[in-house]
Amino acid sequence: MQIESVEIRDVKVGEIPALVEMAQTAFLQAFTEGNKPENVSFYMNDAFTEKQFQKEFEAVGSRFFVAFMNGKIIGYTKVNEVPSQTDIHDSDSLEIARLYVLEDYLGLGLGKKLLDLAIDFAKSKKKKYLWLGVWEKNARAIRFYEKNGLKIFGSHPFPFGDEIQTDFLMKIEF
Repeated sequence: MQIESVEIRDVKVGEIPALVEMAQTAFLQAFTEGNKPENVSFYMNDAFTEKQFQKEFEAVGSRFFVAFMNGKIIGYTKVNEVPSQTDIHDSDSLEIARLYVLEDYLGLGLGKKLLDLAIDFAKSKKKKYLWLGVWEKNARAIRFYEKNGLKIFGSHPFPFGDEIQTDFLMKIEF
């Protein structure tokens, strides 16, 4: 597979159903292992619905970028500026709220392309840093972010079904 043949751009409103379908698949691939199935289902049925994505798509300061290959969405990132940020609410920052790539396309550099796009977007908006939350047990994602210059600077609780999990907060300064 050639990562060069991937097109990354803003999602269009008519593509939200396809984005949700891809996002649900990627979420299940990333979080089924190590979590109770009922918590995975509860969270997915709350956060990964067309209604929720439409609401986020329309929110001030929120933006989705999608990666297409052969007419199919294979990855995406969602970034938030104030007032859409989930935790820090700092106008000098950009949050990566989500960054997902389908399992079949992991290891091709697509995650880095999406991360670089978010960093470039943050810089174009004159932000001082980019931050995100990542599940403390997602070692692969933590390694990926560390390899790309992000550092852990704190943590926060993350409600997930009937559990409270911990997300590490990571950032890169410009």
